[in-house]
Amino acid sequence: MDWLERYQIPVGQWAKVLVDWLTDDFGWFFDGLSGIIGSFIDALLWCLQTPHPLVIVAVFTVLSWLLRRRLAPAALTALGLLFIINQGYWEETTETLALVIASTAVCMLIGVPLGIAAARRAWLYSGLRPVLDLMQTIPTFVYLIPALILFGLGMVPGLIATVVFAIPAPVRLTRLGIVATPKPLVEAAQAFGATRWQVLSKIELPWAAPQIMAGLTQTIMLSLSMVVISALVGASGLGVPVVRALNTVNVAKGFEAGLCIVILAIVLDRMFRTAGEDSA
Repeated sequence: MDWLERYQIPVGQWAKVLVDWLTDDFGWFFDGLSGIIGSFIDALLWCLQTPHPLVIVAVFTVLSWLLRRRLAPAALTALGLLFIINQGYWEETTETLALVIASTAVCMLIGVPLGIAAARRAWLYSGLRPVLDLMQTIPTFVYLIPALILFGLGMVPGLIATVVFAIPAPVRLTRLGIVATPKPLVEAAQAFGATRWQVLSKIELPWAAPQIMAGLTQTIMLSLSMVVISALVGASGLGVPVVRALNTVNVAKGFEAGLCIVILAIVLDRMFRTAGEDSA
């Protein structure tokens, strides 16, 4: 086997050369992108942290009621957020929530159009599929390294890593919803002279709406699963006390922060569930 190792393909060196090239020649681009993303996260943090916590709890409770039109999800939202305030993790929760909202927005803005394009063009999805598989299977710490080099410490590399990990969900589910649209509906619309845009907006997107909403909830859950990992590159939020508890073997702090992450995940999941799913 020595002869095989002697002619090792320098994959790692190629990756290093690529990152060095991006850093040297496109540093201005990544600095500008980091500034834009950082400003967006700061604006979200201002919206979540400036009002009194009870005001934010009331806003999310009303939003839960408007989205679900049921008392149980709204009550669960209020009780869950009040419990987080009671445990003293409200600031960390708002930081995590800002990161989740920002990463989910980026994933949906990119993933939904990409899923629509992949549904229209089989060759595009054939090319995307291995890339999407790679995004979800490669260890997260591997692409945290170039994200850290390109964007520095803070919330931005955490958001980039979260987007890379979570974006396959909206792409796949949006494509699935569009492809699953019954052909007779599409053919009937075309027979009545509907344009491609009208077919998409009036038939395919409404039919795919449950799958797109499932992609949204999956993106939120995947983003929350990256909270602790993002804390390792300087992202603030609930991942920070978890990492500190791990370093100090503090069971109480780790359980409290972990439970807050779980409650936030349950609240967001119940808020954005579709009507066809089981009630909370």
